[in-house]
Amino acid sequence: MLINHLDQNIQSRVGIKLKALDEVYENNRKSYTRKWVYGFLLILLVFMFLPWTQNIKTKGYVTSLRQEQRPQELHSQIPGKIVKWYVKEGDIVNAGDTLLQLAEVKDDYLDPDQLNRTQEQINANRDKAGFYNQKINATEGQIRTLEEQRDLKISALNNKRQQTERKIESKKADVAAAKVDFDNSEVQLQRAKKMLDEGVISRIDFERRNAVFIKSKAALTDKENELSNLKQDLIVNQLEISTATQEYADKVFKAQGEQFSSRSEIAASEEKASSLTNKYQNIKERSAYYFVLAPQKGQVTKAKKEGINEMIKEGEMLLEIVPQQIEFAVEMFVEPLDLQLINIGQKVRFQFDGFPAIIFSGWPSSSYGTFGGKVVAIENNRNSEGKFRVLVAEDTSDRKWPPLLKIGTGSVGFALLKDVPIYYELWRNINGFPPEYYKQPAPASKK
Repeated sequence: MLINHLDQNIQSRVGIKLKALDEVYENNRKSYTRKWVYGFLLILLVFMFLPWTQNIKTKGYVTSLRQEQRPQELHSQIPGKIVKWYVKEGDIVNAGDTLLQLAEVKDDYLDPDQLNRTQEQINANRDKAGFYNQKINATEGQIRTLEEQRDLKISALNNKRQQTERKIESKKADVAAAKVDFDNSEVQLQRAKKMLDEGVISRIDFERRNAVFIKSKAALTDKENELSNLKQDLIVNQLEISTATQEYADKVFKAQGEQFSSRSEIAASEEKASSLTNKYQNIKERSAYYFVLAPQKGQVTKAKKEGINEMIKEGEMLLEIVPQQIEFAVEMFVEPLDLQLINIGQKVRFQFDGFPAIIFSGWPSSSYGTFGGKVVAIENNRNSEGKFRVLVAEDTSDRKWPPLLKIGTGSVGFALLKDVPIYYELWRNINGFPPEYYKQPAPASKK
């Protein structure tokens, strides 16, 4: 209105109609702004009802599906110093190739002829055990000889005892006979004494009978003394048997003691030989650690030591081997809120660093340059950042992963969930609700 008023004022004063004012301000042209706004709102409304595939977006890194195919650190099994490098970083080595050579630094292993000296000590201890075995065998023969001698001597003493016992029995009979003669002579002497007093016999007869009495008494005493001596011999014989048994027992015990001492020496020698054998094997096995070998085919990386004669400690890392043949996988790290939405076998889409792709996260079928995968493992423990590790392998039914992938390459993963309208997805994100997850319903039974 202001423009029209100004136009009329100018024209009334100047008397000339200015066409430029109509061309510049287009004050008489019809406006279509309202139609554009309504059209845009209509398109936006239709767009809100389009399907949207919910997903969980997370970052991850390329790794290997199998542990033996992941980068492997090589550590020194022994302390030592580097003598020679056979490889450099970036070289491709095969399993069993020599990587570097080490030398000993411990005093216990500096002797170059230590294996031979240790073997000599082992042989000496085994020979010593053999000598004591021979001594045990000789002692066993000595013990058998002593036992035979003991048996023979005791047998002889037993025979002597039996003879003495028979003599005692015989002498007892002689004593009994002498006793009868003595009793008879005593009775006759008493009768002769009575007859002498009566004058029946002469004194000569009495003296004769008295001599017979004295002789019988002497014979009885002699027989009794012989019997007593035989009994004493029997006691002495029993003492001899006991003495011989004790004497040979002492000799046998002494020989057995030497046997036990020899067995103890054998055990000590065998123990020392076993200990030296263990030492020998340890030294032999240790010598195999002087040359560090490649455990598998791969590329040499991350050499931690440089130069020659550099000292290394036991268990210290030397370098790293990255395998060449790798079954690739991706490790993703999922928030605890989204962990329950991840399941074994679930499909995941990836974009790898260095491989261009056009991604529409809500329309995976319209994306270009992405690769498919399947969840194969879910860890039950979170890491230091509070996330859970999920391992995803290549989906063999989808596009093959690029062969130029490297361990550690970054990736962005989209775990695909339920299809929902766009307005619902916006509403969910505004309210901070988790995505929805559903499983395919099980097929109905025929019943």
